[in-house]
Amino acid sequence: MASNVCWGIEVGAGAIKAIKLEAEGDGVAVRDFAVINHPKVLSTPELDQSDALRMALGTLSNQYDLSKAILAVSVPGHQSFARFAKLPPVEPKKVPDIVKFEAVQQIPFPLEEVEWDYQTFVSPDSPDIEVGIFAVTRARIMEQLGTVGEFGLTPEIATLGPVAAYNALAYDLEFTESTPGTIILDVGTTATDLIIAEAGRVWVRTFPLGGHQFTDALVTSFKLSYSKAERLKREAEQTKHARHVFQAMRPVFTDLVQEVQRSIGYYQSVHAGADLKRLIGLGNTFRLPGLRKYLKQQLGMDIYRIEGFKRISPPEGRESEFNDASLNLATAYGLALQGLDSAALRANVMPVPVVRETMWKGKRGWFGLAAGVAAAAGAAFFVRPLMDNAAMNAVVPPNEIQRVSSDGARLKQEAEQAGVLGSATGDTTASTLLELLDGRGIYTHLVNDMGALLADVRRDPLVAEEDASIQMVGLRTEYEAPKSSGSGSASRDMGGRGDPFMDPTGGAPGGLIIQQSPMLAPTNRPKKVVAAAEFPETLDWNGQEIKLEDKRRVNVTAEFVTDVEEAEEVAYKISEWLRDHIDRAGVPYVIAVQDDDQKVFAEIDVPEPKASADPAGTAQVRRPSRARNDPGRAGGGTALIISPPPGGRPGAPTPRRTGGPGAFTPSGSDDPQTLINEMERIAPIGPAGAAPQVRGVAGGDDEETKTAYRVTFTLVLDKPASDAEQGGDS
Repeated sequence: MASNVCWGIEVGAGAIKAIKLEAEGDGVAVRDFAVINHPKVLSTPELDQSDALRMALGTLSNQYDLSKAILAVSVPGHQSFARFAKLPPVEPKKVPDIVKFEAVQQIPFPLEEVEWDYQTFVSPDSPDIEVGIFAVTRARIMEQLGTVGEFGLTPEIATLGPVAAYNALAYDLEFTESTPGTIILDVGTTATDLIIAEAGRVWVRTFPLGGHQFTDALVTSFKLSYSKAERLKREAEQTKHARHVFQAMRPVFTDLVQEVQRSIGYYQSVHAGADLKRLIGLGNTFRLPGLRKYLKQQLGMDIYRIEGFKRISPPEGRESEFNDASLNLATAYGLALQGLDSAALRANVMPVPVVRETMWKGKRGWFGLAAGVAAAAGAAFFVRPLMDNAAMNAVVPPNEIQRVSSDGARLKQEAEQAGVLGSATGDTTASTLLELLDGRGIYTHLVNDMGALLADVRRDPLVAEEDASIQMVGLRTEYEAPKSSGSGSASRDMGGRGDPFMDPTGGAPGGLIIQQSPMLAPTNRPKKVVAAAEFPETLDWNGQEIKLEDKRRVNVTAEFVTDVEEAEEVAYKISEWLRDHIDRAGVPYVIAVQDDDQKVFAEIDVPEPKASADPAGTAQVRRPSRARNDPGRAGGGTALIISPPPGGRPGAPTPRRTGGPGAFTPSGSDDPQTLINEMERIAPIGPAGAAPQVRGVAGGDDEETKTAYRVTFTLVLDKPASDAEQGGDS
């Protein structure tokens, strides 16, 4: 095992952060790094934390080479102990005995049940010796080692998270005894580590307040689910409601400042004359808008946030990604430094038996090599089996065997000449036609999803306004075959099954258009779907990037009109709904949507009202002739156009609603008539010859307040294998 390469791995509640460093001259160089986010933060209620951790660790071990390197891991500050005490001036050889006595007094567990280590600090201005005692219960460290051990990972170093964070900044900012007093504030998901570095000594305190409390404040204030509140917290700076979000989280800001002030006050009471000049923030929570400004006002000192490291450079081509992740990589950075013996604090709480086992594994390779050499030397004296084998190969087969073999070769040649051994092709048209029924439920689920989307958005407290409306005025889909399938018979290579969306006669795949034709003027309807570049090209699935061009998919374009004052917030909520409903049990597709909201939706002209073209008052369901096949896309084909009649459909069923106003209950039917009724429930049609009765579309005095948006996303019909194997939601 190489001793000049180390992976530092922090198993956090929001993500697993790892960095690979290699000793290079007097410094270190970054060889690789990774930030693998959990699908949901581990503080999410009712989440199975063990499964989430194993999924992220599996991704790390599969995507990155962790072999031939030292492994160093951290134990979170709130799951460990850091205690500090002053020792009287004694001879160096007596320090371990005094430290052990202090450990018995300071650690709230019997020493036989914990793994612990210590570090001494000596100030040039004082004869006293200070000691930091770092400990973790043996059960806790063995549980963590067992989790990473499931993936073949055996760390050599384990230390406390705050110790690793200090090591990173002490190395990167080159702390010395003359460095101004510095507070390092690492705000995690469930707890915060406060580290004070001053006059060559270190002091650590952990208190139970972190990103979870900020999210919980949003859950209480806005009545959101935990996942939605977490998303709102992360995107607060980009929304128009940043001020409201800050007000909701202000009590937590106040609690955080009070804990910091309490820690500073205690430290200064123990270390008279301590002068603390600055605070450096770590962790994603420091991205919250207004947090640094609030801390500076309350603490009266300079507040900084890590935007990048000074003594290490990112891998070539990944500079932007590395700098963006720097706020979360400090602990992993410090762990890797300790593995390379370049850290200021070297406390290691790895159990001694595990360390011995790791050393033994490192020597087993040499034992195996020695055994192989011995075996090769012994084989040189046993060549008789080889000689016997050569003698057997020299024996000529009997005449009867040769005759049978010759007859077999002759019969095979005659069969080939007769053409009976060639590959036969059958007519699979009938089976392909039957397979067309496989995808009949896709569009029913899509229409039901659109109704549920509108119901949820209308109820959202951030966009709900009295007498305001949110309506869908158009829904268009276009099927895309996998890039490798092409068209016709070439598209049948779908794991032994035909493609149920392909025309068996060799034409292009079809799509579905559901539009309210009495409402929209032809000039406002594009003749073809939005360009493919506006649809997502990849799907982020459990930390893996999946190319959609290799999947069967349906590109969806929906158009919405609203007279809500904050119209763009409606589009944001629609995008949020799509991301929150990516994968669900019983739904035959996965929703893929762009990460950038500006690529998900775009403002368009409000459609002009148009009189009904159906004076008879009956709905028309028509199938136009096959459109021309555009070789550049998989579009065209047979399209189903459903035009609802003006004035509503006689005898249409009463919409089923549950859960209060605006709730939506899908019908689950595949019948075109039912699809029409579902669309009327989503966006009802007005009387014939009059402007449609859908606010946000019809003309009027307040027409200038209406805004229309086009939203694009993709339904991935081939669910990734991991979802099918696990049999549940991601």
